[in-house]
Amino acid sequence: MKLADRLELFTRFQAANPTPTTELEFSTPFELLVAVLLSAQATDRSVNIATRKLFAVARTPAAIAALGVEGLEAHIRTIGLYHSKARHLIETCTMLQALHQGEVPRERQALEALPGVGRKTANVVLNTAFGEPTMAVDTHIFRVANRLKLATGKTPLAVEHGLLKAIPAPFLIDAHHWLILHGRYVCKARKPECWRCPVADLCPYKPKTAAPGTAKAAPGATRAKRHVQSEP
Repeated sequence: MKLADRLELFTRFQAANPTPTTELEFSTPFELLVAVLLSAQATDRSVNIATRKLFAVARTPAAIAALGVEGLEAHIRTIGLYHSKARHLIETCTMLQALHQGEVPRERQALEALPGVGRKTANVVLNTAFGEPTMAVDTHIFRVANRLKLATGKTPLAVEHGLLKAIPAPFLIDAHHWLILHGRYVCKARKPECWRCPVADLCPYKPKTAAPGTAKAAPGATRAKRHVQSEP
C-alpha cells in the first residue's frame, strides 16, 4: 500500500474512533496481563465475565497466588483451557512477587519469561498498559493486514514487522486497536462486510462482499490463511 493510502487509511480510522482501546476490562497493568493471559481461545466477553468475579476477590499477584490453582479455577472455569491458564497464572503471580516486587515489568524479555506469556501477550501489555508502539498480531490483524496489503506475510511475526514499518508513526500507538476492531466487526473472516467498510476504496481485496439482499459477489475470493497460534 502506498504511503498516501496508508495515511488516508489511518486518518479515517482515527476520525471514526479517536481513542481506541481493548475491549478487555482492566484497571491496572496487572489486571490487563491477567485478562490477556486468559483470553487465548476465548472471547473478550467471556473473559470479562470471569474477571469481574475474580477481581472482586483477588486483583493483585499476592491475592491471586493465595487462591492456589484450584481456588483460581473456581473463578475462571467458564473460560476455555482454564486448567492450564490457572496453572500459568499462579506461576506468573509467584514470579512477579519474587522477581518484580509484584509489579508488571515493562521490558519485553521479562514479560515473555512469565509462564503463559508469549510475544503477542507481551505486545498487548506493552502497548495498552504502557503506551509502547508495539503490534500484537492476532488472527484479526493478520487477516486485515494481508487483505489490505498493508503488510503481507505468512507468519504473525512477518506481519508484525511489516506493520511496524508500514504504519505512519503518528498512528502507531493506536493502530493495534483500530486493526483488531476492524477485523472483529467489519473485515470478518468468512464474510467481510465490505458494503459498510470505511476504507473499502483503499482495499485491494476482491471481490468485495455485497450487502445483504443484493446480488452476491462473484465466487473465488481468497482469504488470508490463519497462521496465528494461540498462546498457552
